[in-house]
Amino acid sequence: MASKKINSDKATPEDSNSRRDFIKKSGLFTALALTPPSLVMASDKKWDEKIAEYLETVPLSIEVNGTKHNLNIEPRTTLLDLLREQLQLTGTKKGCDHGQCGACTVHVNGTRILSCLSLATMQQNAQVTTIEGLSKGKKLHPMQEAFIKHDGFQCGYCTPGQIMSGIACIKEGHANSREEISEYMSGNICRCGAYHNIVDAITEVKEGGKEL
Repeated sequence: MASKKINSDKATPEDSNSRRDFIKKSGLFTALALTPPSLVMASDKKWDEKIAEYLETVPLSIEVNGTKHNLNIEPRTTLLDLLREQLQLTGTKKGCDHGQCGACTVHVNGTRILSCLSLATMQQNAQVTTIEGLSKGKKLHPMQEAFIKHDGFQCGYCTPGQIMSGIACIKEGHANSREEISEYMSGNICRCGAYHNIVDAITEVKEGGKEL
């Protein structure tokens, strides 16, 4: 029986890119395999780390507290870990790491999010504000001043997330009563129980009408 020729569609640009990427990476592995082990061991250039970085990282452009960063990161990196581990902005706290305590709250393009639940790669070209970006030199943000005045913290661990959420609460229009503030701040847990003072601080800032 004569075999039938199967017609295939023309290769798309995406197919060509995928093939080129496959060939390039295959060539890299081949070159590594053919390199004498003694030479690899003798060199102090950390080939394994360079290869891993080449194969496992993606580019990210992000603005944090007014500073632009062009980085190469692992796709699984959370925004929280990027801030703390790579940018050394440790004011944003890692509490539960499951989006349940609010300690990692930051603002992305003006909206509060839980940075432990957001992959950094999802924030391509985003503008991020952390607790470190609120003050202007030695001049504290009105919400920071209010938290100090009303003793809105004890151990202070949850305070950065509380302050970031407090600012967002007002901007979102959810600070019209103590009850409403409590409801819209409920995602931020204070293990020291300073909730009453936190509401006092947010209420003062809201009633003061200061620019946030």
